[in-house]
Amino acid sequence: MPRGSSPKRERQYEHIKESAEERGESAKVAEEIAARTVNKERARAGESKTASRESLVDMDSARRGGLHSHSGTQGPTYEQLYAEARRRNIHGRSDMNKTQLKRALGK
Repeated sequence: MPRGSSPKRERQYEHIKESAEERGESAKVAEEIAARTVNKERARAGESKTASRESLVDMDSARRGGLHSHSGTQGPTYEQLYAEARRRNIHGRSDMNKTQLKRALGK
């Protein structure tokens, strides 16, 4: 955790790390997931000096987790697939649904 981080963020980091380890992630991967998630939340809350555009514009981490938890893991969200299709400049992406985006991206 960064120096001067709040006790709330430290608890959040530990909780996310433990959850990832319970899902079977290695300790190193669990730490990375927790750090990235907490750093993104800090940026969104204005608690960090710098923040990437993606951290501020992308879907909230809690919302994404909630979407995955209700219907089981279904892979990346539509928004994530669409963003990747835009990065790869796939034509016709705005007319595609989630299944079509997966197919176009080769997933």
